Amino acid sequence: MMKQARTKPPRRHAPKKPSNQQKDPVGVYCRVRPLSPPDQECCIEVINETTVQLHQPDGCKVNRNGEYKETQYSFKKVFGTLMTQKDLFDVVAKPLVEDLIRGKNGLLFTYGVTGSGKTYTMTGSPGQGGLLPRCLSMIFNSISRFQAKKYTFKTDDKNGIEIQNEVDALLERQRREAQTQVATRTPMRQKMEPEFADMINIEDNCRVEDVDEDSVYSVFVSYIEIYNNYMYDLLEEVAIDPIRPKWNTPGKNAEFIPPQSKILREDQHHNMYVAGCTEVEVKTTEEAFDVFWKGQKRRRIANTTLNRESSRSHSVFMIKLAQAPLDADGDNVLQEKEQVTVSQLSLVDLAGSERTNRTKAEGNRLREAGNINQSLMTLRTCIEILRENQMCGTNKMVPYRDSKLTHLFKNYFDGEGKVRMIVCVNPKADDHEESLQVMRFAEMTQEVEIARPVDKPICGLTPGRRYRNQAFKDELSRRLEERGGPVNGEVDEQAVIEMLIQSFPPIPSCELLDVNDDITLPQLIEALEKRHRIRQMMAEEFNKSVVSFRAMLHDLNGVVTAKDNIAQGRMSEKERAIMSQKSEIERLEKKVKTLEYKIDILEKTTTIYEEEKRTLQNDLESQSQKLQRQLSDKRRLESRINGMVAENAVKWEKECERRVAAKQIEMQNKLWVKDEKLKQLKAIVTESKGDRPERPAREKDREREPKVPTRSISPSPVPTVPPVHTRHRRSRSAGERWVDHKPSGSLETETVMQPHVPNSIKVSVASEKALAKCDKYMLTHQQLASDGEMETKLIKGDVFRTRGGGQSVQFTDIETLRQESPPGNGRKRRSSETNRPQLAESTESEWTDVETRCSVAMEMRAGSNLGPGYQHHAIPKRRKP
Repeated sequence: MMKQARTKPPRRHAPKKPSNQQKDPVGVYCRVRPLSPPDQECCIEVINETTVQLHQPDGCKVNRNGEYKETQYSFKKVFGTLMTQKDLFDVVAKPLVEDLIRGKNGLLFTYGVTGSGKTYTMTGSPGQGGLLPRCLSMIFNSISRFQAKKYTFKTDDKNGIEIQNEVDALLERQRREAQTQVATRTPMRQKMEPEFADMINIEDNCRVEDVDEDSVYSVFVSYIEIYNNYMYDLLEEVAIDPIRPKWNTPGKNAEFIPPQSKILREDQHHNMYVAGCTEVEVKTTEEAFDVFWKGQKRRRIANTTLNRESSRSHSVFMIKLAQAPLDADGDNVLQEKEQVTVSQLSLVDLAGSERTNRTKAEGNRLREAGNINQSLMTLRTCIEILRENQMCGTNKMVPYRDSKLTHLFKNYFDGEGKVRMIVCVNPKADDHEESLQVMRFAEMTQEVEIARPVDKPICGLTPGRRYRNQAFKDELSRRLEERGGPVNGEVDEQAVIEMLIQSFPPIPSCELLDVNDDITLPQLIEALEKRHRIRQMMAEEFNKSVVSFRAMLHDLNGVVTAKDNIAQGRMSEKERAIMSQKSEIERLEKKVKTLEYKIDILEKTTTIYEEEKRTLQNDLESQSQKLQRQLSDKRRLESRINGMVAENAVKWEKECERRVAAKQIEMQNKLWVKDEKLKQLKAIVTESKGDRPERPAREKDREREPKVPTRSISPSPVPTVPPVHTRHRRSRSAGERWVDHKPSGSLETETVMQPHVPNSIKVSVASEKALAKCDKYMLTHQQLASDGEMETKLIKGDVFRTRGGGQSVQFTDIETLRQESPPGNGRKRRSSETNRPQLAESTESEWTDVETRCSVAMEMRAGSNLGPGYQHHAIPKRRKP
């Protein structure tokens, strides 16, 4: 169990800047995978709908109080092992599909360690469709009645959508159908496998309510993967080369040459897109999933120790929905590019993070794992900086460009759509450490807020025009059917003739009941003549109309011909301009590719230099800190040495003064002694030979004179030491084995008594090996005493064996050896007292003899009772330190 580090008090963040734009936090959901097999140890427990708890597996360290550490993490919703794919879709992906149809972008990605169920969550299994097939099914269930004809919308190379009229769309369909027939002659199109067909058979007919019925829709899908930080198009058709087999081409070679990687670009609206990526227009769920499965077979998957089918790349399946309003009549698409709304839903299956010490990866697998972990680390760094900028009010640059994954989805984090993340975890004990890191990152991601996307503008046309136009057509067909006309509005010649006949006046009844009836026939003749005149008038009017219409057509034909000629001239000029512009565009595209390649190289170089710069800065800081420590140590050492030098200087100055004074007194005494000797010699020489010196009355003189200690006539006083037998001092612990620790710098003492311990091991440095062999320990320590003499201390102790197998010493006794000179006053007193009886017992001849007196005078030394040097020589002489 990891120890909880002492946390510092939280820093008070700067206040956030007020923003009028509404923001939503990143929605983070957690899904717990069932154990396989179920009898394994589980270290993740679902507490409630929003909380999970992680506890340490058996065998891990515990806290100081003996309890296991348990950590709880909260999410927007937690899906346990009993939750179905439909439950997950209804909560997480369904709102994103609704926003997609309403013209808003969305990003949904799965995150977790390898083998945690990310691909299963996104794709599903037979009978249990994942989020991707359910999103496709919901989209086509919602817009199936309002889809535009194929190729009405056409994608360009700059992440835009163009609108084609019916004629251009028809020609495009015919051309594509011809290409499809030619392409499908040799390789027969394989049918979708039954087990994968079950993924898209979604029983619940889920759809979006309140779809804009006055618009037409088209769906485009694309599928890319990010492998080793390079982007590849999984739907790109690569021609088969028999000499060099391409990537995912069946053959004997295990390693295939991958297609050309794609590059990221920015469109005019500052959105990132993959240049040259294949976008396929689909009309049904089956067709869309067929395209997805075609790219899924090309995705890089490998067998590792932890996962039999481990994804070695990040896959991104993008669903682009284009919608445009109908015109005022509700028949055709409004031919205005500004009215086209394009929304996109990106479904991302991230590769799982893994530790190489568990997967035992080597070679390509090791390089893939390193790139996967690096891209996930970049994603985590971007999330952390976004969180810090929002919470602390800073403006740090987010390193989106450090990875293709974060660079592609930069717009979503900048407020171009909603972001949802599903954290997949495996509750087995082996993944506990990695699951802990995943949980921490997911909980931190919830604190990042994304700007809410803006609703699409209203086109301004009357709503409901599609149904009104359809109702008008139905009513017209009904009325024509009632009048006997064509139901479908097709007018033939017979119908026109019948309408003209009905416009003539009616013929009266022609019943002749009497031969002499003169009324009926004239009426009939009059009516027929009237109808004939009307017919002639109509024929004349029709001929006039025909002539005028012919003249008008002729004039119109001339005008049209002239316009056609002008248009042809202009068209040729436009074509020439277009060709020149195309060549210029191709040249610029090549230049752009070259510059982008150079930019990539410069970015990599910059990254390398920045890493080196950070390394050098860290080295410089460590060296500067080390230098500062050395400088401070040097200053302390200098101050200490200066104090010692000053102290020694004062000490030696006093010592020199004392020695100079002593030397001066000694020289003065010597001069006085010489003067006295000369005087005595002079007195001896000048006195007469016949005169004998009288014996001095010593006793009387001593009684009269003040008592002054007399000086011995012996040579220079030497301290007498009583005879000592050189016998060794026995230790109180004789018979035990000792460690005689005597440092290498110890000096030999001149004392008579020397420490001697038999049966000992002499060492200069204490060692555990020597201590293990002995029972006693003795350390010799030497130091200067206060009077300048050398003092030797013998520190003794007992050796004990510790519980851990080592040796310890417990000191019990200290013996001190010290050499001292006896004091001067006592020495003078002893010498004078011993000499007094000798002087008393001396005969008179010793004083009357000239030679004896001379010898006494010559051997007299300073400090005796005959000279002034007594007081000085009473002070004991100090040894040199």
